[in-house]
Amino acid sequence: MGSNHALLKGDGNAKGIEESIDIDKVLEKFDPESRFLKLSGFWIPVAKIIAVFFSLFQLYTGSLGVFEAQIQRPTHLMFALALVFLLYPFKPRKGITTPHPVDLALAGLSVSVALYSIINYEIIVESAGLYSRPDFAMAVFGIALTLEATRRIVGLPIVIIASLFMAYAYLGAYFPGFLAHRGFEIKRIATQMWFTTEGIMGLPLGVSANFIFLFILFGAFLTSTGIMDFFMDISYAVAGWASGGPAKIGVISSALEGTVSGSSVANTVGSGSFTIPMMKRLGYKPEFAGAVEAAASTGGQIMPPVMGAAAFLMAEFMNVPYVEVAKAAVIPALLYFVGVFVVVHFEAKKCGLKGISRDQLPKIGRVLKERFYLVLPLVGIIYFLVEGSTPMRAALSGLVLCVIVGMLRKETRLNLKKLLDTLESGARSALGVALACATAGIIVGVVTLTGLGLKMGDGLLALAGGLMLPTLIFTMVTSLILGMGAPTTANYVITSTVAAPALIKLGTPLMAAHMFVFYFGIVADITPPVCLAAMAGAAIAKADPMKTGVQATKLAIAAFIVPYIFVFSPGLLMINTTFLGVVQMLITSVTGMIGVGVAVEGWYWTRMTWWERIIALVAGLMLIDPGTVTDVAGIFLMGLLTFWQYRQSRANRSLPENAATAAD
Repeated sequence: MGSNHALLKGDGNAKGIEESIDIDKVLEKFDPESRFLKLSGFWIPVAKIIAVFFSLFQLYTGSLGVFEAQIQRPTHLMFALALVFLLYPFKPRKGITTPHPVDLALAGLSVSVALYSIINYEIIVESAGLYSRPDFAMAVFGIALTLEATRRIVGLPIVIIASLFMAYAYLGAYFPGFLAHRGFEIKRIATQMWFTTEGIMGLPLGVSANFIFLFILFGAFLTSTGIMDFFMDISYAVAGWASGGPAKIGVISSALEGTVSGSSVANTVGSGSFTIPMMKRLGYKPEFAGAVEAAASTGGQIMPPVMGAAAFLMAEFMNVPYVEVAKAAVIPALLYFVGVFVVVHFEAKKCGLKGISRDQLPKIGRVLKERFYLVLPLVGIIYFLVEGSTPMRAALSGLVLCVIVGMLRKETRLNLKKLLDTLESGARSALGVALACATAGIIVGVVTLTGLGLKMGDGLLALAGGLMLPTLIFTMVTSLILGMGAPTTANYVITSTVAAPALIKLGTPLMAAHMFVFYFGIVADITPPVCLAAMAGAAIAKADPMKTGVQATKLAIAAFIVPYIFVFSPGLLMINTTFLGVVQMLITSVTGMIGVGVAVEGWYWTRMTWWERIIALVAGLMLIDPGTVTDVAGIFLMGLLTFWQYRQSRANRSLPENAATAAD
């Protein structure tokens, strides 16, 4: 990162801090997707060729039209399985640079099983459920290979959850009460999970195969053209000089990077490797520095236009255009980052922390003049989505714009090597999502097969006594627990099929119910005890992981408040509201987040008493909640608090002068 590297190298301390951090080790510890083999020799071009052909297949079908589901989805999974078994060993070991023969055999078996489904799909469909013994054997192999590949790249928890769901499908007759069902034979379960579009080849994998891959590839092309460096430099220029500058850089850069990236841990490590050392040098405590980057990076999954992979699933599950999901997420995402920014700002004020000297920072005018064109692909993709293009067409248009934009300057031009590297990078980045979607399909398949979704929804309502607030709390807790081990994609699939129906039965709008479970699946990444993004931030900051997680949870307070508000007041999701209503909500909600932020931090113009913090919290919540009465009341309380705090700060500043006068 041009100017960022220069900035760090301009200061020996910062450079020393940065060099003591092994970013690869941090990623390998907290991000399963980073635990791949560092291949050597013959295997480097082999893996590259497979990955490039994976990307080319997706570009071909995206441009000329996808194949039938029974061809498109197995082919997508075939590439993903083969690459995972080549790149991710059974157990990572140091010094190994070639795939194990068993892994090569598993990669070959994956191709064979997928090709069996593709070649025989017409015969299998016409058999109307009368599957042969070879069919059954291939289904068992396919499920086992999918689960093992998922374990390697995503993690064991989601594999355990999917396995338990299949066990439930088999042992249904032994379950008590409303969970009981007649049970299904192993052959029925296996063939349903593999050969139909109600299992592994179901909707989640279809979404991955049709357009999630293309958006991930779009992100890879954006990175190749240097937009991430551009975002970081913009953040440095805009906020680096302010109080607590490096922390604000982390928030702004993560918000910008979040528009094209959906990985909490990767975002934390990527930008945190620069911002966290600078925050520590400025005077922030290590736990706070790590928490800032973790909280800001986690918010990337809720930041339009390119949100986390689960957002695309949400659009398909609700049968609405993706742009509707992105539009609904705009105000909540803004409030999330405003909340983090406010707490960072008032922490800096409380601790008397300064910014970075302006002469060490890039100039905003120069950055925009030299590289403003880099945002054109992002602007383009927003335009195409708003104009009604499908996500697939929008992503392809963005890719074309990336190539065109890259041609404008020599340093961003995509020569053949850089193009192939980008295609490979995009394919590798998509592997975790593809396998998570495939395994999530098992969960959806079992829910469909057994009718579990309706049963769990009724059970959840009964447990909550048919009341909205307890149902929301139970749903939140479920999402957070699942998020401790399952990726956001799988978490959303489970909660949207099990918990969201209960919210909808109570009258919650469809968008609000799905967005509620989506949000809490995401914030699990920073919620103790298993807060992977916070732990990654703590590793870089050399801080206590649990304290970092607690601090990150405080910083992300908006993510715990806003979902409850948009369930009760869907206007926050721009549902049934006017343009003027949206403008009013933006102004009052942002002001409300300032109130919530100062309540959390305990500092406004000066240090706050406990009763001032309560007033700030109440005023903030009133302003976030759309409604004229609550807005007026919230503005009145915030006005009183502002006036009182300003007077207190003036009085505190005059105390040393008075004391000096008395001494004289």
